[in-house]
Amino acid sequence: MVNYANNQLIIINMKNFLLSVLALILITACQQPKQRYFFDSPEIQTLKAGIKAYEDQDWTSWKANFADTAKIHHNTVKGISVDENLKNLQGMISNFSDYGFEDKGAFTEMVIDKDEETWVNYWGIWKGHLSENNKEIVIPVHLTAQFIDGKIVQEYVYYDSSKLVAELQSIADEKADMSMMELEE
Repeated sequence: MVNYANNQLIIINMKNFLLSVLALILITACQQPKQRYFFDSPEIQTLKAGIKAYEDQDWTSWKANFADTAKIHHNTVKGISVDENLKNLQGMISNFSDYGFEDKGAFTEMVIDKDEETWVNYWGIWKGHLSENNKEIVIPVHLTAQFIDGKIVQEYVYYDSSKLVAELQSIADEKADMSMMELEE
């Protein structure tokens, strides 16, 4: 009788142990992994608002998206300040009668990487018409920005500016030729 009672107690304890292990497995298996990829987020909306501010030349709103110490990299590893980049942007767009990013084909995503850094990526087509000759310039652009506390702290922008540079050089050459012809007269 004692052996039977001991065996029953062992069986009950083993059942309880197995049920506890099973419950633990189910609880841990049902936990969702941390989301690391997003199609919409406050950071994505901030980046889109920055693009809109750039297109509208609303430089106060554009600058508000960046941290005070942000570094911006355009086709280079050397970063410049937000104010330096602003001067460069204003100088470049002064050559255009209109410019902006196409909505069609634009794609934005946010990723939280293995180092827990938040990056927003944007791919789009930039188009503008030169003021001097109305020639259309089309440039595919990739932009990636690191966010901390809702502000851009690093931004990398990649694009092929060779068509723009060649066209601006052509305009400068034409002006130089015209000046030489006026001097000869």
